Amino acid sequence: MSKTTSSKPLSSLPPLSSLLPSINFPLSSPIWTLLEKLYSLPPSPPPLARKNPMQVLCVGLPRSGTESLQQALLILGYDYTYHGWDIVYPSPSSTSQTPHPDAQLWSSLARKKFFSPSSPLTTTDFDSILSTSQAVTDAPCSLFASEIISAYPKAKVILNQRHDETAWQKSLVNTLVKANESWSFWLASWFDRECFWAWHVYERFLWPALFRVGPGETLRDGVEKRAEMVSREHCAMIRGLVPKERLLEWYIEDGWEPLCKFLGKPVPDVPFPHANAATGGWKAREEQCNKRWVEKAFLRLITGMNLLGLLVFVVVCKL
Repeated sequence: MSKTTSSKPLSSLPPLSSLLPSINFPLSSPIWTLLEKLYSLPPSPPPLARKNPMQVLCVGLPRSGTESLQQALLILGYDYTYHGWDIVYPSPSSTSQTPHPDAQLWSSLARKKFFSPSSPLTTTDFDSILSTSQAVTDAPCSLFASEIISAYPKAKVILNQRHDETAWQKSLVNTLVKANESWSFWLASWFDRECFWAWHVYERFLWPALFRVGPGETLRDGVEKRAEMVSREHCAMIRGLVPKERLLEWYIEDGWEPLCKFLGKPVPDVPFPHANAATGGWKAREEQCNKRWVEKAFLRLITGMNLLGLLVFVVVCKL
């Protein structure tokens, strides 16, 4: 390797996703079963018994007002409202004291969905994660929409969407795809168990499945080629599954009025929340991830390399 090449910063390297298809193994491979055991987090305590019924399922795709909708539902009293970020961040819905167990649990549900079709997901499966939640939005509802609707047949369903599909697709590229192409997060996932499960559930299970990433393709391929088709087919599926009286088709521009009317709640005397205006919310979360995982993982990597160097030095000195 030349000096010029070896001195390149991570940001100047080719996109990670351009290389991964050639070195990835199918998720059904025993290699992933072994790695999942190797990176396994401490076992979680039994989930709490559900005290309040699941009331609202927001089944819209990511980047369609999901975090704003979460905040709105919390204001309306649906406490707790589970969001995709709760998969990798501590949340009031978690009963475990172990770090971020939800990512590992959602990976197990995804594995059951895709590799054990003869054992459909049940209310018990979802309650193992969502037992303290009254509403749920974002990633869990996107990928598990049909199963979660079946698991909670009395819950009202909100199909949150974006009017401008082109802008929505651009938002996906600027957030989900860019994270998927991050060398730093991918490398960190091999040196930090929390980061491993966050990467594993999102970048190997949820997003590739949602955007139908085929063999040899990248997430960018899936989003750029199929996002609009996926959105239309997803919406059609939801309309076919849910009776009209239980379904609200909602856009972020609609604000409080149709949402509160559908849920039978008074309109709050506060502006409707806009959590991700101009991706500000996403960038803040990304910075949190960087501080929590990437910096810690690279510190471990450097420490390990120093220890290895010291060991080599000691061995050489004794020769």
